[in-house]
Amino acid sequence: MQDAPHDLDRFDHAILRALATEGRVSATELARRIGLSKSPTQARMKRLEESGVITGYRANLDPIKMGLAHVAFVEVRLSDTREAALQAFNRAVMTIPEVEQCHMIASRFDYLLKVRTSDIQDYRRVLAEQISALPHVAGTSTYVAMEAVKEVF
Repeated sequence: MQDAPHDLDRFDHAILRALATEGRVSATELARRIGLSKSPTQARMKRLEESGVITGYRANLDPIKMGLAHVAFVEVRLSDTREAALQAFNRAVMTIPEVEQCHMIASRFDYLLKVRTSDIQDYRRVLAEQISALPHVAGTSTYVAMEAVKEVF
């Protein structure tokens, strides 16, 4: 179950938009951009962090320059969809570093994975040795991405 949405005003949204695109912006520059002074801007940032709206700061990495240009989307069908089976799958899929995203789906399949590897041979290894071996996997279907048109990190 997700947390209830927080009451965010236009200044909070402006802070979040700015930080989402440039997480290293100084508090002084951020305050200038949103039209507040530095102290209230810092107080708002602290409140957004403490309330869990801002969950952290990180570097955006270029996967292509890291040698991870191959992207595949994998439909996963489970043989058992009772809660214990779902939880076992969820725990196990978290251990596969090549799986960038995992979403439970309301569809003819149960999960959609985004998998990033160096090439098709590496992907085949991950599929055969790791994804197919996850608890309760009955079958998979793979869709290879040819180009990322829009990707938000």
